[in-house]
Amino acid sequence: MRKLILAAASIAALALIGPAAAQSPIVIKFSHVVATNTPKGLAAEKFKELAEKYTNGKVKVEVYPNSQLYKDKEELEALQLGAVQMLAPSNAKFGPIGVKEFEVFDLPYILPDLATVRKVTDGPLGTRLLKLLEPKGMTGLAYWDNGFKQMSANKKLISPADYRGLKFRIQSSKVLEAQFRGLGVVPQVMAFSEVYQALQTGVVDGQENTWSNIYTQKMHEVQKYITNTNHGYIGYIVVVNKKFWDGLPADVRAQCEKAMKEATAYGNGQSQKENDDALAEIVKTGKSEIIKLTPEQDSAMRKAMESVYKDVAGRVGQGVIDEFMKEAKGATN
Repeated sequence: MRKLILAAASIAALALIGPAAAQSPIVIKFSHVVATNTPKGLAAEKFKELAEKYTNGKVKVEVYPNSQLYKDKEELEALQLGAVQMLAPSNAKFGPIGVKEFEVFDLPYILPDLATVRKVTDGPLGTRLLKLLEPKGMTGLAYWDNGFKQMSANKKLISPADYRGLKFRIQSSKVLEAQFRGLGVVPQVMAFSEVYQALQTGVVDGQENTWSNIYTQKMHEVQKYITNTNHGYIGYIVVVNKKFWDGLPADVRAQCEKAMKEATAYGNGQSQKENDDALAEIVKTGKSEIIKLTPEQDSAMRKAMESVYKDVAGRVGQGVIDEFMKEAKGATN
């Protein structure tokens, strides 16, 4: 796969060379792993629309959804090598490339609602975290929401004991690994595009995801129960190859920044509705039973995951966790 990525990067570089380059539109390949009719998919399409409009066709944005170009593990390497120009990976994806601070977003119950998410990402901590990406050859442009995660399996998940011994698909995140090990689960890292088949064939017993991802990937068709836990947040960082971005003409870059700002406002404004609509559609199919926890059951789940904060403090950074919690708490006061 690395050879294929390198070949794609070479072709992308050659495309910018020669007398035709001045007349040809600047191509931004925007790759992502989810469906078009999700918060991220809709925001990517909005960015394409606005970037092409504001640059008067100087920029052409090619959006590749549903892992058409690269899977989870491959896409960041592809960006760093220049095979694609833009991505929107989930926060969890940056830990494996050495920016572990982003895994703070994966901590269970650290974010109570989307208003708190905005407070954190729009504040000084959010800005500082984006700067950590630059030494990795990428520029962070925006934070995009998906929403809050639910737990699904083919058995009812009500108490922490119900999770013991199950195999759960997780993203590549040490925080998520610690979260599930704390519940007695066997966590298995797996590409997003492979989850449906793994659930269908029993390679894994369950997974955690947002309503929009569960619905658009048809996971509800192969999971009998979904527990409404809202235990964690899934969001994305829009990143662009730094060398490519810095090399854009100043006016074009400014127009693309404007398009990104407006696409971000649009996408984040749609995320709650997309998840609400997805839940309604899942209920309508009748294929999964939706379980709502009582306050006592919710409290038991929270208590079962408390140890994760201490377990991962050395990796994520206690200072980052404290600052994150301080900003989140300030948003809810």
